[in-house]
Amino acid sequence: MKITKVTPYPFFAGPKNLMLCRVDTDEGVYGWGEAYVVQGKEKAVQLYIEAMEAYMIGRSPFEIKHSGTAMFDDFSIRRSSCDFYAAWSAIEIAMWDIAGKVCGQPVYNLLGGPCREKIRLYANGWWGGAKSIDETVERALAVKAKGFTAMKWDPFQGYWRNYITPAQEDYAVDCVKAVREAVGPDVDLLVEVHRRLSPYHAIHFSERIQEFNPFWIEEPCLADNIDLIAQAHAGIKAPVVTGETLYNKEAFIPVFEKHAAEIINPDICVSGIKVMSEISAMAEPYSVLMSPHNFNSNAVGLAAMIHLSASIPNFLIGEMFLTVDEASREIMVEPFEIKNGYVALPTKPGLGIDIDMDKLAQRPYKFFERKFPFKGACDYRDEFPKEGM
Repeated sequence: MKITKVTPYPFFAGPKNLMLCRVDTDEGVYGWGEAYVVQGKEKAVQLYIEAMEAYMIGRSPFEIKHSGTAMFDDFSIRRSSCDFYAAWSAIEIAMWDIAGKVCGQPVYNLLGGPCREKIRLYANGWWGGAKSIDETVERALAVKAKGFTAMKWDPFQGYWRNYITPAQEDYAVDCVKAVREAVGPDVDLLVEVHRRLSPYHAIHFSERIQEFNPFWIEEPCLADNIDLIAQAHAGIKAPVVTGETLYNKEAFIPVFEKHAAEIINPDICVSGIKVMSEISAMAEPYSVLMSPHNFNSNAVGLAAMIHLSASIPNFLIGEMFLTVDEASREIMVEPFEIKNGYVALPTKPGLGIDIDMDKLAQRPYKFFERKFPFKGACDYRDEFPKEGM
């Protein structure tokens, strides 16, 4: 069996575009994968996938590890980047789907078998665009009403800066307090910080919200300098999460050696299934848990995350974006059923899912005009204007 075609499928999922990928073989068996994309960079990842096709034609879909190594050595010339890994992840996940179909087994059985029968999920995406604490609370209650017992959000407002004003910190603290009071003590609150803060501000903020029992504090500081995370971790009483912006095994070595976090969260559609399973194994001797990041569809991305999560002993909880759920369910032949914040393991071969090509075609890529600044990242000159500028 040989790979004959690799095709990216960008599609509009409501609030943003997503990127699926289909790998076809000469025996008619195909697999689905997905690449992590952010607004404005979808076409860059699509070009990566299209360029990688020439490297994959004629290869066996079972040569997952070897193909990934060759792609890193020869295609990227041993240079790491998020877009490279995301594109390769899309192909790699599709290869696992094919391998499972050919073997007649779910992917998790190819990874060593399931460690659990269902996967716990937390809801994310529900809070985006909320203009007040009251609106955030209203949305949190709606998430609870859907049966989720864990939810994640970023309570901060304003520009992404290492140092924040007392008013910005007060707002974030008040937001966490209000959500906790609204949803009650039995819902886990996962506090996202998006690498915003200096260690001082991260520690100070975490001290103020500790009474509201946060499930974790995610990415309090920039993970590119893991010493910042480790410094913050030393003063934060809640579990600390990092890894969303780390993509390979090498990047996680200092996380473990410096005891920088209790939980890691590499993205399933950046690192892929094989590398994620290897990173998980690296984490085990350090008593570090894995909570896969999934800023992707609730179709292929969620399926890949479910299979990985089923197979690793140190899994904690997985991510599900509610904002792309409608589109994900629309393009799937058989959507996942989420009950009380859990999803059962698929039992069909491969990833256990398929995509309706007609429905997918009805959601073409949508161009968004992007103007700097984005995500509130204004020009510093707007904050500190000088005469004549």
